[in-house]
Amino acid sequence: MAEVEVEVRVNGEPRRATVEPRLTLADLLRERCGLTGTHLGCEHGVCGACTVLLDGAAVRSCLVFAVQADGREVTTVEGLSDEHGLSDVQEAFRACHGLQCGFCTPGFVVTVTAFLRDEPEPDDEAVRTALSGNLCRCTGYQGIVAAVHEVVARRRDRAGAG
Repeated sequence: MAEVEVEVRVNGEPRRATVEPRLTLADLLRERCGLTGTHLGCEHGVCGACTVLLDGAAVRSCLVFAVQADGREVTTVEGLSDEHGLSDVQEAFRACHGLQCGFCTPGFVVTVTAFLRDEPEPDDEAVRTALSGNLCRCTGYQGIVAAVHEVVARRRDRAGAG
């Protein structure tokens, strides 16, 4: 199979690689970019552990080929934090015990980041619906839901103070 040159902007940095057309975006991120925060669980798009942002949209990176990301922007869980520390979503997951074993956490954090960008004041039903595409075997989801509400409350407080 002929290899293809791809250039992807990952967490703000340009990355080039020569890949087989069947290489998934998840494998490109983990194996070629060394970004192992993108976890592979089911590799069928069901569990959500491999969720990343592709041009701002939450996608399952196990279902996207690296060649489909050519010329596009990818943000992984590693790209959500900055020089000041954890993102507000990551901080809320920590504060609200929205993780246990942590395997699913990167996918949840990326999903929640995209969800709250598009739906800044969700009710409980909207939160649970948004999270329904990600699976966790440890937490029972209560801490995860609480973390989403915590982010909303903190953002509201900051907006009121500013």
